[in-house]
Amino acid sequence: MSWLRKALVHLALARSDEALIKASGGEARTVRGMTLDPRFQFLEAQARKRASAGGEATLAAARAQTEALNTLFGGARVRDVRVEKAYVTGRSHSVPGRLYLPTVRNNSAVMLTYYHFGGGVVGSLNSCHRLCALIAKEAGAPVLSVDYRLAPEHPFPAGLEDALAAYHWTVENAARYGAPGGRAAVGGDSMGGNFAAFVAQEARRTKPAALQLLIYPALDMVSDTPSMHDFADAFPLTAPILDFFMKTYLPEGADPSDARISPGRTQNLSRLPPALVYTAGFDMLLDQGEAYADRLSEAGVAVKRTRFDTLPHGFVAMPGAAPAAEAAIRQIARETAAALKGQM
Repeated sequence: MSWLRKALVHLALARSDEALIKASGGEARTVRGMTLDPRFQFLEAQARKRASAGGEATLAAARAQTEALNTLFGGARVRDVRVEKAYVTGRSHSVPGRLYLPTVRNNSAVMLTYYHFGGGVVGSLNSCHRLCALIAKEAGAPVLSVDYRLAPEHPFPAGLEDALAAYHWTVENAARYGAPGGRAAVGGDSMGGNFAAFVAQEARRTKPAALQLLIYPALDMVSDTPSMHDFADAFPLTAPILDFFMKTYLPEGADPSDARISPGRTQNLSRLPPALVYTAGFDMLLDQGEAYADRLSEAGVAVKRTRFDTLPHGFVAMPGAAPAAEAAIRQIARETAAALKGQM
């Protein structure tokens, strides 16, 4: 992507709220009493124009668009955090990852294992780069971001197996990076939140997680809640894109209600770690994220929940698109850091 295109996009988004709304149809987008941030409304309008001019989603196009959004809106570099490559030993291969190591350490803060978004099909370590660096800096704790395998090259359960392997590696290696040994937290956004929720459920049997960080998590692949319809055309996760992801991620014969695919359908949520649950207002997955937070609370789990009314799904990957998105990931980083230090 050329610097000129990036400059032009940011120049367009620098216009006033009124100008952006006018360029996006003339009226603010309001659903359920929530009003979409004008910068994201503008990006949504542009995405609709492209969709009407194009054809069906393809794997190459979906991956290219995701990386383009990361490049355009990934945000500024976080200082005082060193980044290193890491390799986790999986069942049959090494899982690559990215370690975030803060210059100033807090040896009481738990190490975090983080999984990026993308429906199990798209996304990369770049999708959550700024958030992971901010959490590491705020907490003074190491963060491992996991480059799990993607479908269709590696359909379910390959990515989930990588997520589990990475969590156990973090537990075993945390002390090596200055964090409390034998403990780890899990977190992720969208499909990464799906993985984090399942890992937290699975780990309670042997090595319980210290925290679960769930950002607009995809928890129920057979969900038919109102938000699945109210925001079916919301940028960037639309109903056709979600359908494309699921058809690509799941092999033939897979049961989407399986707890490994839909951890939100797990009946017993007792003895799970404290949870930070963040949802986006303009998101098909809004209702299932909030319902899971309710069920965790009912099961006696400590839960802190926040809904960012003006933001869409995927904002973690786009902090540079709007000040509200940057403010949201900074809030998430601060609150996650506090929880990693045991202050929740």
